[in-house]
Amino acid sequence: MSNRTLIRGGLVITAADETHADVLIEDGRIAALAAHGSTAAESWSADRTIDATGKYVIPGGVDAHTHMELPFGGTFASDTFETGTRAAAWGGTTTIVDFAVQTQGQGLREGLDAWYAKADGNCAIDYGFHMILSDVNESSLKEMDLLVEEGVTSFKLFMAYPGVFYSDDGQILRAMQRGTSNGGLIMMHAENGIAIDVLVEQALARGETDPRYHGEVRKVLLEAEATHRAIQLARVAGAPLYVVHVSAEEAVAELATARDKGLPVFGETCPQYLFLSTDNLAEPDFEGAKYVCSTPLRPREHQAALWRGLRTNDLQVVSTDHCPFCFTGQKDLGRGDFSKIPNGLPGVENRMDLLHQAVLDGHISRRRWIEIACASPARMFGLYPKKGTIAPGADADVVVYDPGASQTLSAQTHHMNVDYSAYEGKRITGQVETVLSRGEVVIDQREFTGRAGHGVYTPRSTCQYLN
Repeated sequence: MSNRTLIRGGLVITAADETHADVLIEDGRIAALAAHGSTAAESWSADRTIDATGKYVIPGGVDAHTHMELPFGGTFASDTFETGTRAAAWGGTTTIVDFAVQTQGQGLREGLDAWYAKADGNCAIDYGFHMILSDVNESSLKEMDLLVEEGVTSFKLFMAYPGVFYSDDGQILRAMQRGTSNGGLIMMHAENGIAIDVLVEQALARGETDPRYHGEVRKVLLEAEATHRAIQLARVAGAPLYVVHVSAEEAVAELATARDKGLPVFGETCPQYLFLSTDNLAEPDFEGAKYVCSTPLRPREHQAALWRGLRTNDLQVVSTDHCPFCFTGQKDLGRGDFSKIPNGLPGVENRMDLLHQAVLDGHISRRRWIEIACASPARMFGLYPKKGTIAPGADADVVVYDPGASQTLSAQTHHMNVDYSAYEGKRITGQVETVLSRGEVVIDQREFTGRAGHGVYTPRSTCQYLN
């Protein structure tokens, strides 16, 4: 007995086009699209019909950078896989790719298994994993090959955080060479952590302890330098490179230069860099701690370069780097010493709405909204066309989006398990109304109808921009 759902009357928006079409869903997948009012569409019958008149029908968002339950700085990210994926669904995101962590001294397998265990049976939407390499050696390099075969096809390295996640240039080169041979994509946190640590020590010695100094010591030039160095190491290894959370104009320029040479270099930015700035970090009474993340927020003038990069495709993806810590009891570990503030912002619920607001503000087109939030992340990480589009055969991860609804972002109303909003009081036009994950309605007219355990682990192929 098949289960059929029909979404009628909406404007279907994908990265490629916009069409007034009805969407037929059967057994968890998109079965067909037909022009609204056409003979084909009129002939369809379904167990459930969703009226999308006056609404957008868009692919579920793909957030390729989240950190649920991440241990960091003596505490844990406050969203579990259960609370975090539920919040993602509320915000129109139907797939996340989270980061499993290799602990120094352990193998990749132990780290990956620990993350499988955290997520299994707890997710409201589908999920995959990247692997953080924090100990590059002969055995972890061998394990990379096995993980790629298993559908974990991307590996994150850090030029920052000495003593925690940091890899030196030799380790980075070895991992990139391995990626060249096994097809894995190397993701890079590009900041010169060795130099930053010197500046942190010097700032604290001068008594500069407030949150705003977090932004001042993590200098733009040290992001640009690390981005440049990562690109050169990737060239030496003959490897593709994906730079995460790009925040500064100078780093975008490094990516643009490499891409102009035809190199397989990709960049991601996040809503916090597009909408927030060092003004937030400087908020008084330690409120700035809410905005401590790395790479840090930059002066407002960097935003124009990031939007331009998204329009010119020098940046391809907007992810959230969702890594929430409560203001009370977590962020305040850093009172009197900014270097002890857990790094990270909540945002998995806000990304699709903020980017829709960017369409209305004239920064990007509607199709580019879907491209950077759905299609490109799916292609980048081997999930397309199963995820990231509305086309026959794709998973029925579909959002009915009301482009005219207005809302005010607030911790009072969000569903992330964190006691503040990074966008408190921001007015947004556009809101998610109904969300389907593999054909199952998980948000129904702004009511959560999903469940922990509906979301399944989704293995990925290798980066589809390299095929």
